[in-house]
Amino acid sequence: MAELVHLTVSDAVATVTLDSEHNRNALSRQLVSELAAHLATADADAAVRAILVRSAGRVFCSGADLTEATGEGMAEGAQALVAMQRQIMAAEKPVVVELNGPVRAGGLGIVGAADIVVAAESVTFQLTEVRLGLAPYVIALSLLPRLTPRAAADTFLTGRPFGATDAQTYGLVTRAVADEAVAGVVATTLDELRQGSPQGLRESKRLLNRALIANLDEVGEEFAASSAELFASDEARAAMMAFLARKK
Repeated sequence: MAELVHLTVSDAVATVTLDSEHNRNALSRQLVSELAAHLATADADAAVRAILVRSAGRVFCSGADLTEATGEGMAEGAQALVAMQRQIMAAEKPVVVELNGPVRAGGLGIVGAADIVVAAESVTFQLTEVRLGLAPYVIALSLLPRLTPRAAADTFLTGRPFGATDAQTYGLVTRAVADEAVAGVVATTLDELRQGSPQGLRESKRLLNRALIANLDEVGEEFAASSAELFASDEARAAMMAFLARKK
């Protein structure tokens, strides 16, 4: 089975690349498992100062793998997405996300859990769950602490797409920059992180994410169960099947 997530390490930076072009980097069991494994390897590497998460292809992440969700349910998948967000939050190394393509639904959980996010101005985001009879329970664990209350209500309830500049205003994105400037801004950010000491980076991140992790630990299991229940509902299954039929 071909690898869907790749890890390379160079100059104190571990780069984790999502590369599942056939389903637009949907959060399949394989992709989430490989992402978790590579994050763990990178975080355990004493030579690494920062972890960069990026994507190959034109889409960063299209959200949950609906083919798997309609076939096998989301009980295990929801728990895995909770664990993935916690892993990013609790990693000792800062996690930087580079966005050059669209992010949908569950993919926003990676963005919300990360420490620093640099997005091209052309990138769009969308919480599509409400249109499929779902609610973004699992990724709310990282999104609600980031978004302003009004932005959360607007994006969760309308399901409308919004751009990177709005995402920065809402608190989801650290910096929205011109498309041609993304690589340079990411490189500068990583250079700045390289100057931090391992202990300084670790303890600063622990300070920043303490409340995030405590909240996730308190309600993560409940939110995962609620998400799985919605995915299994007749209304959501009908909406997801119709969506998949339109894509064929």
